[in-house]
Parts: sequence; C-alpha cells; structure tokens
Amino acid sequence: MSRPDRRDLGLLALRVGTGAVLAAHGTQKLAGWFGGGGIAGTTAAMEAMGFHPPKHSAVAAGLGEAGGGALLALGLATPAAGAAAAGAAAAGAMAGAVAVHAPAGFFAQGGGYEYPAFLGFTAAAIGLAGPGRYSLDHATRHVFDRPWTVALAFVGSAVAAAAVVGRRARGRRAVIYPDTT
Repeated sequence: MSRPDRRDLGLLALRVGTGAVLAAHGTQKLAGWFGGGGIAGTTAAMEAMGFHPPKHSAVAAGLGEAGGGALLALGLATPAAGAAAAGAAAAGAMAGAVAVHAPAGFFAQGGGYEYPAFLGFTAAAIGLAGPGRYSLDHATRHVFDRPWTVALAFVGSAVAAAAVVGRRARGRRAVIYPDTT
C-alpha cells in the first residue's frame, strides 16, 4: 500500500464532516433526533414556508439530507450523494433552504442563507471532485461513480430543485395575490 496522500485525507475529512452535518440535519427532519421536529414538525414548517405538498416536501428534504449526507460520508455513489445533499432534494435540499432564507439576506446571523448555501456548495464540490481513495466508491472500483453519473445527478438535482422552488414561489404568490375573480 502506498503512503497516504494528503489530498485523499483532505477529501476524507471534508466528506465525513460535511456528510455528518447533513445526515444529522436530515435526521432532525425525519426522526426528530437532535432536537428536530420529526416529520410532523417539519411538515408544519414546510407548510408555513409555502412548500406544497408540505409532507412530501418534508420527507424529500429529510431523505435528501440524511441519505445524501450518509452516502457522502461513506464516499458511496459520490456524484449522486453530492447532488442530493446539495440540492434535495446538494443542489436540491439546500436550494430550497436558500430560497427560504434569501429574503433575510446572506448572513446566517440575521436568518440569511449563508449556512445552507455553504453546505450545498461543499456537497456539490465533493460530488464533482470525487470521493478520493479512502471511500467505498474507490473500494468498489467506482461502480456507482461513473462520469455520466456526475452529469445525470446534477441535472436531475437541478431540475428537482427548480420544480420545488418554483412550486413554492407559485404557492406564495397565490397567497399574496389571491385570485378574486
């Protein structure tokens, strides 16, 4: 075995750290762990934020974060995991979170989108860069980490994020400007 490569160790640390944060965030939504609201609380929050249907949105966000985070930490199906974590559905779950926090500005201190944007960009970057040598993708000879999966994962995640954010925007407009005809 060759000596450890600093880049591979760096990717391992970044993958595990980011994946663990995302997985913990997702389990708050799904199971109520770590002080989260579980499905019921997340559904209520999704409804209050204008996501419809709220329960489907809650489950999708929780699965995108928990599942994408766990896969990212393991380095398994890394492009799909990075896209799922970024988006949630890496480009999808966090895109929805950014849309919710955007009216409050950039910085998290004021309720802005800084934190979800950072998680989304980090997960997306890992998905694009690859998992490194210390990963299940490497151990399985990258069977779930093919070049075409990168494009497919990120396009799919972008389409899902656009649909979720667009549906939310239409729902919010209908509340603000109800059809009185």
